[in-house]
Amino acid sequence: MASATAVSDTDIEHWLSKAVEWCNTTALETQQDVCLHLPKLQEFLLQIYESLKHMGTTTVIEQFPAIGQFLGRLCWNPFIVGHEDTRKTLMQCLSCLYTTEPHNVVEKKANSWIKNLVCHLFTPSGEKRDGNAEIIAQLGCSSADYYDTLLKNIISSFLVLLRKSNPGENEKAFLESSVHGISVTCIPVLTLPEVAPLLEALLHYHGPGPKEVLDDYFLEAVNDAVLRKKIVLSESAVLSLWLRHLPSLEKAVLDLFQRLIALKSKSVKEMAQIIKDSFLPKAACHPSIFRFTDNIFRNALLETEGNIKVRSIIWLFTCSFTQEYEKNNLQPKLPLKAYFPHEWHALLLALLRKNEGLTSHVLVQHLQIIVSILKNLDLEERSPESVFESWFLLIHFGYWVDIAAEKLLTSDPETSDDLLWLLAFYYNPCNENQSRTRTMVNAKSAYESLISLFRDAKVCQASLQATLHLDDGGNDWHPCTLQLIRHLCVTFLLHSPECHDIIHECIFSMTQTQEAASEVSDVLARTLCRLDIPGMESQKIITIARRLLHDF
Repeated sequence: MASATAVSDTDIEHWLSKAVEWCNTTALETQQDVCLHLPKLQEFLLQIYESLKHMGTTTVIEQFPAIGQFLGRLCWNPFIVGHEDTRKTLMQCLSCLYTTEPHNVVEKKANSWIKNLVCHLFTPSGEKRDGNAEIIAQLGCSSADYYDTLLKNIISSFLVLLRKSNPGENEKAFLESSVHGISVTCIPVLTLPEVAPLLEALLHYHGPGPKEVLDDYFLEAVNDAVLRKKIVLSESAVLSLWLRHLPSLEKAVLDLFQRLIALKSKSVKEMAQIIKDSFLPKAACHPSIFRFTDNIFRNALLETEGNIKVRSIIWLFTCSFTQEYEKNNLQPKLPLKAYFPHEWHALLLALLRKNEGLTSHVLVQHLQIIVSILKNLDLEERSPESVFESWFLLIHFGYWVDIAAEKLLTSDPETSDDLLWLLAFYYNPCNENQSRTRTMVNAKSAYESLISLFRDAKVCQASLQATLHLDDGGNDWHPCTLQLIRHLCVTFLLHSPECHDIIHECIFSMTQTQEAASEVSDVLARTLCRLDIPGMESQKIITIARRLLHDF
């Protein structure tokens, strides 16, 4: 938000000159100019509000002599006060100027002026400021009813024109020249329920040429209203909006991403519900939207250097997307390979296989297939870009990594190296200077220590810490190695009944830093989400994981 020094008297003079230009609100050019400037005006009013709320009335008038004339002119412009958010911000600015206990003539006059403006803003349109009030009265209806009916008739006439399958030449020419103007005029009133059908029709309308016929500010305003739940549009209208205006799609994806990152809840199910409610997974069934969204996820992964929560968001979004893709099988659609890079087709098919209902032996065999494909790609394609792409694809289906960690408890020694390699690749894909190789060596040592330790009936928190060198910071392990070891340790504790009595104190000892707590919570949350489904016989593990998430 803007600071108190962000507004200058010069800025107010500039916008005051615009407000003077907008006096003739009956001219179409003026109406469109007001609508086009509304987003910037709303932003400037918010800056004014941030400045005014830190100042007294007298100080404001001394510093900004034109403030009263500026706000007053805005309050009398029907196209400005007709915009809900702008009207609210105007009210906030006026409230800052009001003095509860006026001490001088200036403050008393300001209070009187503000009261008149507030009364005006709350007066129904036409009651005071309409010059045709007598004519409207002769029609036998109130001003409010008249304008309500007029608005509906205008919208209805536009809808008839926009929805005509074969408009006449005159109508076609009118449409080509007027659709842009109609979209601009909708900006101040787009949150009115009566306007929703017109918004739908505009978003579904496409001109004869490749050039966008709807105004950019209109598209941005509609998208913002949709994201803030100010309006509800059909899924087809929102899909059309995102396909025709990529900045709106980008804002929708970033808005979802920011909400998930800021979410304090450790519930993966809550995150999954937020993703589903965003409509983005369903919209992503259109390949263009999926690839655009996926590219934002790719950049987020690169910028955060593989942040654990970012990986979970990508995995959850992919799960929601594939569920939507598999619905309505009777509808023709592109194969899934159209959504992902073609170079990794074999890996994609392996990762797409359903794990529900497979025996432990079959799961391990399938994990070995995934490892074999990844190893071949790793040997054939040594460029950092190709390694990143195969790792990025694995992250989309990260539940296979969680399954690999679980199967290490019961797998044969012959298969443990493959499963550990998959974990090492997931946590440390880059093998520059043999860093992944060292991660693999450390992971194998920790795995063997865990297996040996859990065969002992006297497992305790102290012995676990000593075995994994947690007392000395993980024996100077690489951060990626520490993440892998924590994943292994949490999984072993959850799936080893003999450890359930000490799991609380063990998890406590592992989560002494914010980073460690975040990583452990993520493993617990993913485990809970994957196992807490009908037919899974994991109730005790579910109960323990839920309690640990609550406590830590």
